[in-house]
Order: sequence, then C-alpha cells, then structure tokens
Amino acid sequence: MNGPDGERNGVRPLAPTIRISERARRLSIRVFPDARVEVVVPPRARPREVEHFIAAHREWIESKHTQALANRPAPEVFPPAFIDIAMTGERWRVHIAGGSGALRITERGGAADADRMLIIRGEAKPVALRRALRTWSMRAARERLEPRVASLAASLGVRYARVSIRRQRSRWGSCSVRGTISLNVCLLFQRAPVVDYLIVHELTHVKHMNHSMRFWRAVEAACADWRPLDCELLRGWRTVPRWMFADH
Repeated sequence: MNGPDGERNGVRPLAPTIRISERARRLSIRVFPDARVEVVVPPRARPREVEHFIAAHREWIESKHTQALANRPAPEVFPPAFIDIAMTGERWRVHIAGGSGALRITERGGAADADRMLIIRGEAKPVALRRALRTWSMRAARERLEPRVASLAASLGVRYARVSIRRQRSRWGSCSVRGTISLNVCLLFQRAPVVDYLIVHELTHVKHMNHSMRFWRAVEAACADWRPLDCELLRGWRTVPRWMFADH
C-alpha cells in the first residue's frame, strides 16, 4: 500500500541519481554493478518529463536494481592497496606518503618491473585522491593503448588518424568518420584479448562505418573468437574500480 510520500509497504522507492549530460540526446537509465541507479538527462529536459520517464520505467529499474544487489561485488576499500592493470598483468602498490599541498603521484618501477609502486605525496583527501588516480590512469592508458592500436593497425593494413583516450560510463570505444579511434581508459582493467578485440572492432570501422555483414566478416577474419570476447566486454564494467567514476 502506498504511503503519503509514495512509500509502498513501508519501503521508500528508489531515488535514482540524475546526471545532466551535454552529449545526451534522450533520457536513459543505467543500473551499475554496485546497484547505483543513474538517469542521464539532456540539458533541455523538463523536470516533469524526467519524473514521468522514471515512473514509466519504475518496474524495470526495481528489477535491475534487485539483480544488481544480489550480484554486486564486495565494497571497495579506499584508498586501494593495489591497482591491478589486467590488460598488461601489472600490479601497482599504492603508498600514501603524506605531506601537505597538492597531490603528486610518482612511479617507482615501471611496467616491466615486479615491484611497482605509486607514491602519493600531499594532502590525500578522498575526492582529490580519486581525481589524482584517474589522471594517472588516463596517462597509463595512453602509454599502453596507443602502441597496441598502432601494432594492430599495421597488422590489419588499416590507417587511422589518431587515438583519443576518454573516460566514459557506457561506451568502450568508437571510431569517427575522420579515423579517430576513441578508447575508454577503463580498458586498463580488461584482459589483453578483450582489449585487442575492442581495438580490432574499432579499426574495422575505419573501412566499414556500420555493423553490416561485411563488417562482422572482417572482424572475424582478424579475431576468430570475437563472440565470447564481446560477451566478456559487456560484463567488463564489474572489474572497473569504483573510484574511476565515484567521488564518494
């Protein structure tokens, strides 16, 4: 039975997070692996329109939210003791060195070293630390993904314009009509075969700007086991650390 504030059987309904996106062209909903619910709203959407949209999808939201609660990973400890880059098999130990002033992250050891450490100096407040780790991740992604794109493009005989590294919540990669390959920084947290499949997928779009049969035949010629890799990529958000997007 509904209560005065819309409660049902004494349980307050879900209150999704509303995020206004300049890039959004329509209202959309996403339920994250940790059970957070987000509604993406175009800048010109009216509050009443958003309310009606959420109400119309309430049953779907609650169903997906229940599934996410049942399957969500264990809560993350922050700051993390380690950052694992699954793409290359690297493990970076996080050391909070303390101090004052702006945060500074320096690396001890490199991608080829067994004992790697991120040394963080400065005032390590949680919000600032999350942002500093994201900045480091963007640089790490560029250093690792750009050479891989170049290598795969050469083997496929594909010429592209450049590589762009982005931090996106729902898209792993894209290819523009001008040949720019955009890749999500969160690919750092996916296995190398999955990353290679995604890069092949986007490089194939240089020649086939669609998902036609010719496109998929070209993908399969370069990556015969693309189907299970594509399924793994769809589940890949579960392996992305929450600090990549959350500030709390």
